[in-house]
Amino acid sequence: MAEGHSDQDTNNTETSANVVDERTTVELVYRPQAADTLAALRVRERIKRVGPLLRGAVLFLLVGQWLLVTVARSSVEVFPTVLLLLGVLLLWGYPRLQAAQVQRLVGWQGEYHATVSAAGITCRTDHSTLIQKWSVFQGYRETAGHFVLLSRDPNILCLDVLPKRGAHEAGDLERLRAILDQYTPRV
Repeated sequence: MAEGHSDQDTNNTETSANVVDERTTVELVYRPQAADTLAALRVRERIKRVGPLLRGAVLFLLVGQWLLVTVARSSVEVFPTVLLLLGVLLLWGYPRLQAAQVQRLVGWQGEYHATVSAAGITCRTDHSTLIQKWSVFQGYRETAGHFVLLSRDPNILCLDVLPKRGAHEAGDLERLRAILDQYTPRV
């Protein structure tokens, strides 16, 4: 029965396996930006729900302290007002400072080549290669410009950001969404 099996059939099988493999692999090429990290931090905050709650509590305390001093003295004092404004500025600016710090850590590596496949995510630069299996992630969330993957640890300390601007072909984003849906849930 081996007579009916030819080398040509084997080559066709390998070719179709390669076509299927190409369809289940997406490569993104991009340079990381602080806005990418900021988007990921916002996603993490929405999922954990602790950040906005803490910021709201601190803002409530700052405004309450300012109101108490203002009412007690029947005038607006400079020091409590400056303290309130500084507190609001810090609450607003902290995620941006965090994003800028991350950008300093990753930006110098230049262009990133992220390959998303059934095996996981492989991210290459001129200086490093990072391979992560799907088991590392608890899920992902899609934003207007990014796919943000969240680690399994309780504090979600590791965030992977796949910027949509890194896609080069028309169907890449749809294929990427399909791969993510297949291997990790939306959260």
